Amino acid sequence: MTLRESILIVNGTVIDPANNINDQANILIQDGKISQVGQDKPKAQTRIDATGLYVLPGLIDMHVHLREPGHEEEETIATGTRAAAAGGFTSIACMPNTHPVIDNEAAVDFIIRRAEDTGFCNVFPIGAITKNREGKELAEMGTMVRAGAVGFSDDGDGIADAGITYRAMQYLTMFGKVLIQHCEDVSLAGNGSMNGGKTANRLGIPGRISLAEQIMIYRDLLLAEATECKYHVAHVSTEGSVELIRQAKAKGLRHISAEVTPHHLALTEEACQTFDSNYKVAPPLRTARDIAAMKAALADGTIDCLATDHAPHSREEKELEFLYAPFGMIGMETALAIYIKTLIDDNTLDWPDLVAKMTINPAQVLGIQKGTLSANADADITLIDPDVIWTIDKERFFSRSRNCPFHGWQVHGRVMGTIVGGQIKHDDGLRIE
Repeated sequence: MTLRESILIVNGTVIDPANNINDQANILIQDGKISQVGQDKPKAQTRIDATGLYVLPGLIDMHVHLREPGHEEEETIATGTRAAAAGGFTSIACMPNTHPVIDNEAAVDFIIRRAEDTGFCNVFPIGAITKNREGKELAEMGTMVRAGAVGFSDDGDGIADAGITYRAMQYLTMFGKVLIQHCEDVSLAGNGSMNGGKTANRLGIPGRISLAEQIMIYRDLLLAEATECKYHVAHVSTEGSVELIRQAKAKGLRHISAEVTPHHLALTEEACQTFDSNYKVAPPLRTARDIAAMKAALADGTIDCLATDHAPHSREEKELEFLYAPFGMIGMETALAIYIKTLIDDNTLDWPDLVAKMTINPAQVLGIQKGTLSANADADITLIDPDVIWTIDKERFFSRSRNCPFHGWQVHGRVMGTIVGGQIKHDDGLRIE
């Protein structure tokens, strides 16, 4: 399909929170852009019958690990973006903990060019806050902004030095870019492999206590208030963290945001009883009480975004003993179904709320022109069947890795098609005329 081909999507239920649309409508795409949304049915070269489907702005995953450069055996930009498209994501933001680290202008440029050459969706690089992610010296953030970095993080590690964090926030305020923090105080988290508490003690596994997350969030919220820096908490996982963020927002700190992952909503620390390292993740799986707190925070707007923290690892790595296996789970190809199961089915969120947290909200945090079906916006569109029942099978994933904790789960809600810039990048049974 050529970029300049016109597409008409008809008879679908359009959900676009940015424009307060939740109704049956038709969408005309021309020259890779949204031309119109409404009841008209103009002629187009391609027609997609979306009867029974939800038609959404292209989903955005603001927290992804693509592993390229350095660990292409786990994931590449090509395989990662193909997995993203299969999961309904038209835009993803990739974290900088690659080898070498994305901590300079050339590295950012490499990601952008590689994605243009091999990618199946839009890729927005996140640059490192400190050189080589060592937490000691600020990276060249200004030149990375110039190259196209949309935010900054040392994800995988929290910045222990408050002075470095403060100066980074001061610097990023000049550019209006967001600082995304992996909040774990290493002096408290130590070498823990799962949530600290009774279950870890019973299993004989060293734990990471929830205070490790909360103390860094508390510190950073004070720094963000002082600097007025855009500040985003990655993968929130504890009840105490939620309350800290809620209090900050109640004070009027509108430049504060947060995300939660599918696995921190669907799984508890009890999953680690099997010693299956596919359940080993940082921050660790917590308790049912923590999950309830995060759901409440999603419902009241304390948590703004849903993100996967897609973290591929090879089979060989994940087959190591629990204590020695790396942290991380993949999630882009299963995220939407898990969110439906954990948030829609129990009425925590309705569809417009869910879509907002996967489209316009992360777009606003990252400062990118995405997440909407407004006229002249890029034609990034996700089509889903909310009712189709399917079984998650990790062996059928497009991702290069298989470290999925949801293998074998029966779920409902499936991505039927993903359109990026007016081009169909994923088709799982679209009715195309």
